[in-house]
Amino acid sequence: MDLSDFTKDNSENAILKSIVPQICKDEPCCLGIDEAGRGPVLGPMVYGVSFCPLSCKEKLEQLGFADSKTLSEEQRDELFSKIKDANDFLGFEVEILSPNYISKTMLRRTKYSLNAISMDSAIGLLRLAIEQGANIKEVYVDTVGDASKYQEKLQGLFPRLEITVTPKADAKFPIVSAASICAKVVRDQVLKSWIFFEGDDIVTRDYGSGYPSDPATKHWLADNMDKVFGYPQFVRFSWSTTSTLLENKAYHVHWDDEDEDESAKGTASLFSFFAPKNADPRDKQHSFFEERHLKRVESF
Repeated sequence: MDLSDFTKDNSENAILKSIVPQICKDEPCCLGIDEAGRGPVLGPMVYGVSFCPLSCKEKLEQLGFADSKTLSEEQRDELFSKIKDANDFLGFEVEILSPNYISKTMLRRTKYSLNAISMDSAIGLLRLAIEQGANIKEVYVDTVGDASKYQEKLQGLFPRLEITVTPKADAKFPIVSAASICAKVVRDQVLKSWIFFEGDDIVTRDYGSGYPSDPATKHWLADNMDKVFGYPQFVRFSWSTTSTLLENKAYHVHWDDEDEDESAKGTASLFSFFAPKNADPRDKQHSFFEERHLKRVESF
């Protein structure tokens, strides 16, 4: 599994995928969707999909898939190797959702929930499989939030597909179990290869499971807080665990009133020295507009 693109810039998301087996293009297929790392305060969340022909369901069951959460790391690695070796009839895709992306999306001016982020990823991976030529007919999804509402949303977007959204889908459908294993193994590899670009001041890599209730995770968060800058991008700032620690332990910042000081009138702004000559400051849009891809128009 080549993680080099994500390792170079772990502040952005990345998609990894197998080739689509020819049989998956020729025959109707089932596709499963699941995630790994939804709850931790540390590290990325990874969404995975796996797909195979309906005619190969028994073949899939013989590989011995189960919910990744019930397996040891060694068992997951072994099953992931089986998935890669079965590339004549089995395909997969994973999306790595960086902690930085999760934080800035959930904390932006227009609030966006983790459920919405999860659904966006699942929908994007399903669309990608179809665009790559996979002949998807049946879809099985491990739910986030209300299963009936999630299924209704997916059915509205993909009316020609037979879609089943249910809790514990990873324990009910082998194709979802395969997706779960792909997501979990990739997340484990990302955590092992994580590079802290913030510097060498990270006290220890022993951060436990990453879940807020884990004592090792709690110690890591306590040891690695910078009282001015907070935490490295490995941490999800949108989690209440993080915001509570920063509120109680970090330095409080006072933002001066932005009204112009009378004595400073006529003085060039410091930022003007970094702007290109003849640059019009009006050309720089506020992040509110950039995040929503809004542009000025003069005519319709």
